[in-house]
Amino acid sequence: MTATPPDTSSSNTSPSNTAASSTADRGPLAPDVEGVLVVDKPLGVTSHDVVAKVRRIVGSKPGRRGKRKGPKVGHAGTLDPDASGVLVVCIGRATKLVPYLQASQKTYDARMRLGRTTDTLDNEGVETSRTDASHITEEMVCEALHAFVGDIEQIPPMVSAVKVDGERLYEKARRGEEVERKPRPVTIHDIVMADFDPGAQPSTSFLVTCTAGTYVRTLAADVGERLGVGAHLTGLRRLGSGRFSIEDATSLETLQAMAEDGTFGDAVMSMADAMADYPAVALDAEQAALVSNGRGIPATGHDGPVSILDPSGQLIAVMRDRGRLARPEVVFN
Repeated sequence: MTATPPDTSSSNTSPSNTAASSTADRGPLAPDVEGVLVVDKPLGVTSHDVVAKVRRIVGSKPGRRGKRKGPKVGHAGTLDPDASGVLVVCIGRATKLVPYLQASQKTYDARMRLGRTTDTLDNEGVETSRTDASHITEEMVCEALHAFVGDIEQIPPMVSAVKVDGERLYEKARRGEEVERKPRPVTIHDIVMADFDPGAQPSTSFLVTCTAGTYVRTLAADVGERLGVGAHLTGLRRLGSGRFSIEDATSLETLQAMAEDGTFGDAVMSMADAMADYPAVALDAEQAALVSNGRGIPATGHDGPVSILDPSGQLIAVMRDRGRLARPEVVFN
């Protein structure tokens, strides 16, 4: 449930639209804010709705020829409308960090129902089968869940945003099409079952920590298939994304209130702090000037991306070792 289509059917009555109409009329409430915002996305709104609300607050709006005026705003990892929790939103130059932030490990609180399958693998779809699963025990579910811990392969659901033949799968699904999808490798780091409610269609909740790109709805369906009764996801809340946890998150209502009273910037994390999951190298003023102009520096000795900080601790680049030199991937001038 990590890579899903944008909802194009949301109406002007969604919380993100109704709460901000007056903001759009007055202009931006926080026009000079830049950095990373951790939002506690509520149920019933899309990730795009959340981004749209933040855009109104910071004054980002469509301009001529498709270019936006004001700071860019984007999110690092989609959540479905029927999922809640941590949504990382990047503002201004921080949007360049999206590939690094969305690649982080995720933690979810998930709930599934056994003995029933749907065409979308969740509550929103049409029922495709129903089975008496009253013989399923807590121990059986626990064993089935643990069987998926480690490196596994998942087939992306038809409602995902994966492209096949140049088109998103969810676009094909809307036309009633189903196409062959190639399995994708993911890693389930840990699964802990939280509770079990027996019955003809038992339900269970579990905590799962996994790599980015894991489809929790597919995990639920695969567990049901392993048990021989089928299953679908009935609830999902993202508790963590990399270094960002639900404790760091701010609700949309609180963000609106902070924008109204001029404290919106207090909820925004600096780019350097947002990249704390990655190793960091601090440079002196002379080296920092070179990097700011796109020049390389001696190799850092780290694998993967490295945050490059100037003497004041500000993030000025993300670099990667290429042989004897570290080369910039992203530079913030």
